[in-house]
Amino acid sequence: MATRNGLIAAVDVGTTKVCCFIARVQDDGAPRIVGIGHQLARGMRNGAVVDMEELETSIRASVDAAEEMAGERIRTVAINISGGHPGSNNVKVEVAMNGHAVNEADIRRMLEHGRAHHESAERELIHAIPVDYTIDGNEGIKDPRGMFGDRLGVAIHIISAGIGPVRNLSTVVNRCHLDIEARVVSPYAAGLACLVDDEKELGVTCIDMGGGTTSIAVFHGGQLIHTDVISVGGAHVTSDIARGLSTPLIHAERMKTLYGSAIPSAADDREILKVPLVGEDEDGASNQVPRSMLIQIIQPRLEETFELVRSHLEQGGFDKMAGRRVVLTGGASQMQGVRELAGLVLDKQVRLGRPVGLQGLPEATGGPAFSTCAGLIRYAMVHVPAPTRGKRSAGAGDGSGSGLGRLGSWLKRNF
Repeated sequence: MATRNGLIAAVDVGTTKVCCFIARVQDDGAPRIVGIGHQLARGMRNGAVVDMEELETSIRASVDAAEEMAGERIRTVAINISGGHPGSNNVKVEVAMNGHAVNEADIRRMLEHGRAHHESAERELIHAIPVDYTIDGNEGIKDPRGMFGDRLGVAIHIISAGIGPVRNLSTVVNRCHLDIEARVVSPYAAGLACLVDDEKELGVTCIDMGGGTTSIAVFHGGQLIHTDVISVGGAHVTSDIARGLSTPLIHAERMKTLYGSAIPSAADDREILKVPLVGEDEDGASNQVPRSMLIQIIQPRLEETFELVRSHLEQGGFDKMAGRRVVLTGGASQMQGVRELAGLVLDKQVRLGRPVGLQGLPEATGGPAFSTCAGLIRYAMVHVPAPTRGKRSAGAGDGSGSGLGRLGSWLKRNF
């Protein structure tokens, strides 16, 4: 993802905002943020492109601001995928070894068998991540090369999304004169930004609450094992407020930000809010409503969101595997009381996640709303080999790097 000056660039295209981070790789190998741009997103709905020209304008403005701050021009970027109903499944593949030592050709053959499970005309492969290798049924092998056995197996986490929404987004980014070198599903990127190693090892669910979607990433044993996206987000809360109080969307968003809460309190009835009415002038008619009415609109939508998350985890069998730890991130997670409500509905320990491990990230852009963009930078550091950064690759973005040390690097070079 780097230019000739050793830069890494990421563009988070969300329903409500577009964000661009530019990072420079330091001498110690750590990324330092040198350019930031963010813009109101136009042309997106529920994670999918609905107006190419509007979205192109938003992306260009965000990238231009980041380039001006960095004093550099970028040509390749990592982007997030949240539209097209991203979903995942885990497949297991075994090949006969006939007693000889495992070599790279064996691993290549096995992974190609696994990727063949995805053959679909309607969905595009985003990631094919080797999660765990086995030799003769012995699990927990990180790098099987050089080991002996009769049967080599691998569990592969395959993530795909609808081909139309993915290609629409890619087309808009290309129209901004940017090449895409990696595509990462949003919850995976958010998890990379916010989670600590112990959480990923012991089991954790990262819930990224965006404007148009709420996405889920389950980590266990240090690897991503499940992803899902629900088409409900913070913008739906804003829309509920606008309808329920007959107020313009811009005022509904302001009320949600300033006075909104997911948990009622005893003082809510005593606090009176002025609500401008839709269709009236700025100084026209308005209503006076107690804050409790606002919270009665917000709480059911957020409860529904977390109940959908719980249902999706239970249906997939990942509720127990994910342990009792949940990390909330994304712009919609910042509302007062969201953490407490999530704990009640999901019956888990919940913390608020924000980007960690990035130097030079200002406080204003270091909150949960910028987790996905920060995660794209971290993904590029780990999964895109330095010699290929800034060069367009035909296989870019398939995400087959596994993070399994030297084997992960080899996989990324060859897949």
